Amino acid sequence: MTSTTTRPLDNATIPVQMKLAAAWTTFMFLYVYVDILNFYKPGVVDGILNGLVWRFDISSTLLTVFLVSVSLPAVMVVLSMTLPPRANRVTNLVVATLLIPYSIFNAAGASWEWAAFYGISIGIEVLLLGFILRSAWAWPRAAAVSAGSARASIRQ
Repeated sequence: MTSTTTRPLDNATIPVQMKLAAAWTTFMFLYVYVDILNFYKPGVVDGILNGLVWRFDISSTLLTVFLVSVSLPAVMVVLSMTLPPRANRVTNLVVATLLIPYSIFNAAGASWEWAAFYGISIGIEVLLLGFILRSAWAWPRAAAVSAGSARASIRQ
């Protein structure tokens, strides 16, 4: 009988910035794929070809609003990796908080036939935004440096 010892898997700490960027990337892909899958709903493409999205006339203003809304998660990937910690934390908290009601609004006017589609997609979006909020809110603080140890390190 041979005995094998197993070593535990390394559980490296992932920096908050990477967690946030990964969550925003996932959110962005989900956001885009839900919009693409929505084209398969009966009448959606016909409405677009007739100049309507949902109940709104297609206009430069409407498309600009859509562009801004889909750009936010994409830009947040970069900002999460590049902003200084304090600005990063605040930006993630503000943008994620603003996107929660926006995501929920996507179910407005949906019939019960599409409840599972919207429930799953919006549910995952809100869970991801909740993860972003929790990660940004719980951002670890830097260790405090005492005045004595700061002076000692300056002398070295």
